[in-house]
Amino acid sequence: MIRKQRKKRRLNSEINVVPYIDVTLVLLVIFMVTAPMLTQGVNVELPQASAEPVDDQNEEPVILTVDAAGQYYINVGGDEETPLSADQVAERVGKVLQSAPDKLLLVRGDKNTNYDQVVQLMVLLQQVGAGSVGLVTE
Repeated sequence: MIRKQRKKRRLNSEINVVPYIDVTLVLLVIFMVTAPMLTQGVNVELPQASAEPVDDQNEEPVILTVDAAGQYYINVGGDEETPLSADQVAERVGKVLQSAPDKLLLVRGDKNTNYDQVVQLMVLLQQVGAGSVGLVTE
């Protein structure tokens, strides 16, 4: 009688990662297809203004504030807590820009203020010669 010798199977201790790569690629494709559909957002009517983008500057800024009622305040040339008209703001900013033309101007807008008030202030600042206007957020 001839005996057949059985070969012992060696245990395979490696992990096959090909199925994991396949699943990862399928998920990547799904996210790439669905992401643009999720970021469409809400339609809003943005205010129109004739302003150009400004470059960033790293200096000590002049801070202009628009409160919830739409009143303007500035931290230069007088009491910081006295509301100013648009003409007064333009005059003070104009004087500051005469002495330092590259001065950075920052606008702090209250979250309850009208967005159009903030944009109109930024346009006013650019009309008096502001080279840089930025927004302050928390």
